[in-house]
Amino acid sequence: MGLADLAQLVRAPAALSVPGDVLAGAAAAGHPLGARTFGVMGSSVCLYWAGMALNDYADATIDAVERPGRPVPSGRVPRRTALAVAAALTAGGLALAAVSGGRRSLVGALPLAGAVWAYDLKLKSTPAGPAAMAAARALDVLAGALAAGPGTGGTTGTGAALRRGAVPAALVGAHTYTLTALSRHEISGAPARLPAATLAASTTTVLAAALPAVRTAATAGVSRATAARAVVVTAGALVYLGSYGTAQARAVREPSGENVRRAVGAGILGLMPLQAALTARGGATAAAAALGVVHPLARRLARRISPT
Repeated sequence: MGLADLAQLVRAPAALSVPGDVLAGAAAAGHPLGARTFGVMGSSVCLYWAGMALNDYADATIDAVERPGRPVPSGRVPRRTALAVAAALTAGGLALAAVSGGRRSLVGALPLAGAVWAYDLKLKSTPAGPAAMAAARALDVLAGALAAGPGTGGTTGTGAALRRGAVPAALVGAHTYTLTALSRHEISGAPARLPAATLAASTTTVLAAALPAVRTAATAGVSRATAARAVVVTAGALVYLGSYGTAQARAVREPSGENVRRAVGAGILGLMPLQAALTARGGATAAAAALGVVHPLARRLARRISPT
């Protein structure tokens, strides 16, 4: 077992879609993007990777038939090692949250870790699966809203931070719900009505993310900062629709397993421009632009290691 096998086990490049959750939550809550925020990003990446390893541990029997090339069924990574990796990354993620943000960050990280383990070990194949995964991503955004601890500049009380982070959390959760619903049909394909429904839902999601900033910028006499924010929000929305939306439209026309798989892959990384739009909407325009720059890199890396 080598580093390449571990990278494939945890879908390493897909973790680039995680820091944007924290950024969107932090921006909505009005927190500075300081060391605590970056610590929570690292915690969330660890928990994401833990979920990927735990997924392959839990799905070893199914993957032996449907995806024999994955690290566990192919024998490159022993099943017990996948479980150990998941446990170690979970512990590391919780420790990083505690060190970077103290008790307040643990309030965000503990439910997130619980949601990840519950989804992979119990809920994934049940009707509650898409909602459970959506909840995990929403909790990741709320972890960002809680990122700044007591005594830092711009600190918001816990309740106020959660309220401010609720809208981006709900929108990221809505995206994740559509993505998880599609992912259940990556092998056999889906009825055309499913990608049609997820396309409608994701279009509604990105419009809800972008329109408030665009309407504000359309008002006479706005500042350059407000106009720049609207430009970045609009760009994120358009890239989101151009990547995830286009892939879903292709799956509507021909809902084969291959096209559904492509839509899922596009949706995993397509979350990044949605996060950029939400981050800019929260006022962190430069951080949002940085997310936009990272998105093409993530897509390039995904050609080497599949995010699904």
